[in-house]
Amino acid sequence: MTLFSAAGLSTLLMLILLQAVLGFDNLLYISMESQRVAERDRARVRRQGILLALVLRIVLLFVVTQAIGYFAEPFWTLDTEWLHLKPSGHSLIVLVGGGFVLYTAVKAIWHMLAPHEVGGGIAAATADPKRAVLRIAVMNVVFSFDSILGALALTDSFAIMAISVVVSSLMMLWLADHVSTFLQKNRMYEVLGLFVLLIVGVMLVSEGGHLAHVELFGHPVEAMSKSTFYFVIAVLVIVDLVQGRYQKKLLSESAKGG
Repeated sequence: MTLFSAAGLSTLLMLILLQAVLGFDNLLYISMESQRVAERDRARVRRQGILLALVLRIVLLFVVTQAIGYFAEPFWTLDTEWLHLKPSGHSLIVLVGGGFVLYTAVKAIWHMLAPHEVGGGIAAATADPKRAVLRIAVMNVVFSFDSILGALALTDSFAIMAISVVVSSLMMLWLADHVSTFLQKNRMYEVLGLFVLLIVGVMLVSEGGHLAHVELFGHPVEAMSKSTFYFVIAVLVIVDLVQGRYQKKLLSESAKGG
């Protein structure tokens, strides 16, 4: 399949769409992570993190195309009375990435609830910009692993896959600033964003556990489906909107009563 053929162009468009759909959680993480640094550094951190991730994703794409068997096939087996697992390279990447997202979300929620953080936003803006750039780049690669495997199922052309990665990264570069600006102007959505991030971590951990064939006390870990993920996100958004309107109604009635 060549890039400039009809089949190649249609495949490229499908891959760009795939990257865009699967990039929602990635985009949210980038916006949240950039809030941890000083305001003057946030745009630069997002830009450098996405560009560094672009290079790493191209490298990962090349490595995966050359060693797909190593990433997909289990390399070790553990079988005890209460735990069974057969991890692969892919499953370990997803598990570690999901665990890190969970840790980030829980830590940010804890900072938000701490007395010294009241009114302070997602977290104290004291994080090192260089570390934030590295975290954004690494998590970008983790989030993109599924889209890379999906791309391999659609085409064996490295050029087509690489172009789709570049285009999706440029789209993310543009959207990240808009999402971050929206969260800054609408601080009430920070809690919603953090809990969405928490669900993203749960989804990644469940997917990693499923890929690693994890069984706890004879019960296999099942991956959260994308449809379930988007349904939960929709419910969170609806609850947040209804709660906000109801709170305004109560405040209005209280003001009238006073």
